[in-house]
Amino acid sequence: MTAAAGLVGGFGLFLIWWSCWELPEPPPKSPRNPRFTRLQEIINQSGIEKVSVNGLIASCAGTAVFTFLLILVITQSPPIAGCFALFGGWLPLVLVRWRARRRVAAMREIWPDVVDHLRSAIRAGLSLPEALVQLGIRGPVELRPAFVDFGADYRAGGRFDQSLERLKDRLADPVADRIIEALRMTREVGGSDLGRLLGTLADFLRDSARTRSELEARQSWTVSAARLAVAAPWIILMLLATRPEAVAAYNSTAGAMVLLGGLVVSLVCYRLMLRIGALPEDERVMQ
Repeated sequence: MTAAAGLVGGFGLFLIWWSCWELPEPPPKSPRNPRFTRLQEIINQSGIEKVSVNGLIASCAGTAVFTFLLILVITQSPPIAGCFALFGGWLPLVLVRWRARRRVAAMREIWPDVVDHLRSAIRAGLSLPEALVQLGIRGPVELRPAFVDFGADYRAGGRFDQSLERLKDRLADPVADRIIEALRMTREVGGSDLGRLLGTLADFLRDSARTRSELEARQSWTVSAARLAVAAPWIILMLLATRPEAVAAYNSTAGAMVLLGGLVVSLVCYRLMLRIGALPEDERVMQ
C-alpha cells in the first residue's frame, strides 16, 4: 500500500514538473505558392473535380513532350518541334481556362435564379440553412451538387459557418462569395430586411449579366481576329516545313534564332492583346 501511494505521489510530482515546461510550437506552415493557388482556383471555376494542380502540370508536360515528338517526326526539325511543343504544353491550361470562362459566364445567368429561390424559401418560413439545403433539390441543376454537399456538411457537423466556407471553395465564384457573406452577416446580426436585400441583389445581378453579355458579344470578333493573326505565321511555318530546303534553313543557328524571335514576339503580342481586350473580371475579394 505504501509503495502504491509513493508511486502515485511520484507520478503526480512528475506531472507538475512537466506542466512547467512549454511545448515547442510547431513550425509555421510555409505559405502556398500564389501561382498554385491561382491554378487551383481556375480548376475549381472550371468545375473539373478530379483534376489537381499537379495533375494539370503533368498533363501540360506530357502534351508538350508528345507534341515535340510528333512534330519532330513530321518535320525532322528540332527548333520547329520545340516551338510547337511550347504551344502543345500550353494547350491543357488553355482548355481549362476556356472551360472556366464558359462556366463562369453560365453561372452569371444562373445566380439571379438562385437568389430568387432563396428569397422564396425564406419568405415561406424556412431558416437560412434549410433554404440553402433546398437548393440542392429545387435549385438550378448546375449548382445542385454543391448545395447537396453543403447539406451533408451541415447535417454532419451542424456548424453553419464552416459549411459556408466549404461551399465557397466548391463554387469558387465571386458572386457566390457576395451572396454567402450577405447570408452570414444576416445570420450573425439578425434583421428583417433579408428578403428586400435578396430582391435588390437579384435585380443587380441580372442587369450586370445583361450588360456584360452585350460587351462580350461586341468584342468577340476583335479577339478572334487577333488570335488568328497570331496563329497565322505558325500555320504558314507548318506549311513551309513540308519542303526540305525550308527545314534545312530552320535547322541552322540563324534559323533557330529567327524562330526564337518569332516565338517571343508572338507570346508578347498575344499577352498584350489579351490585356488590352480583356473586360474587368470580378475578383474573389471575400475568400
